[in-house]
Amino acid sequence: MVAPPQPPTVSETITTNSTPENNVTITDKIYTRVRLAEKADLYHIYQLFYQIHAYHSNTHLYKATESSLADLLFKENPLPLYYGPSVVLLEVSPTPFTEPKNITDEGFKPVLTTFDLKFPVVEGQVDEFRSKYDDGNDKRDVFIAGYAFFYANYSCFYDKPGFYFESLYFRESYRKLGMGRLLFGTVASIAANNGFVSVEGIVAVWNKKSYDFYIDMGVEIFDEFRYGKLHGENLQKYADKE
Repeated sequence: MVAPPQPPTVSETITTNSTPENNVTITDKIYTRVRLAEKADLYHIYQLFYQIHAYHSNTHLYKATESSLADLLFKENPLPLYYGPSVVLLEVSPTPFTEPKNITDEGFKPVLTTFDLKFPVVEGQVDEFRSKYDDGNDKRDVFIAGYAFFYANYSCFYDKPGFYFESLYFRESYRKLGMGRLLFGTVASIAANNGFVSVEGIVAVWNKKSYDFYIDMGVEIFDEFRYGKLHGENLQKYADKE
């Protein structure tokens, strides 16, 4: 689990890189929509996955392509909803969202929320992160702010699957606004409403803000367990030994 990284201060305007004339400044209120990702979102998912690697200085480990993500997230014969790798996106807009005319999120109704802003938020990558989602309302002032990535996991201790919460990430402009609670809470709600028994993942103990965030969201930390991973050359030693 990765909580949204923190901005420098909450009193200053935060801007991503762009030319000022193309920026969109959002004041007073910001309107949000959480929805399931679809294939048209591949470019944005790829960029957001790259950004979280950059935040952790791990871009050298980023091997995904848009094509490989398409194979992972949007298979021609997908698993039942939420059982395969799933991404929910959080979109923002300076104007209110309306009910969609084109219903494409089968099994999940987009979550619409409004946040009061303590300081202006500047969308500095208008063209790069403009949403491609078509809800039939021809709304063009919608931008991708962040994502949550999760998938079903299983344990012999339970008779039903849970969720493995792989990561949560927001672009710099949209941190420290309370949206992390909305996005994680949405995933937890999906789990609770669809018969999944848990939401679990890795909590970085060195990141106190992240740690406190998940504790505050109701996550129980099990100190008696440690995360283990067999990968790379050590994994390949077992190749052809079936």
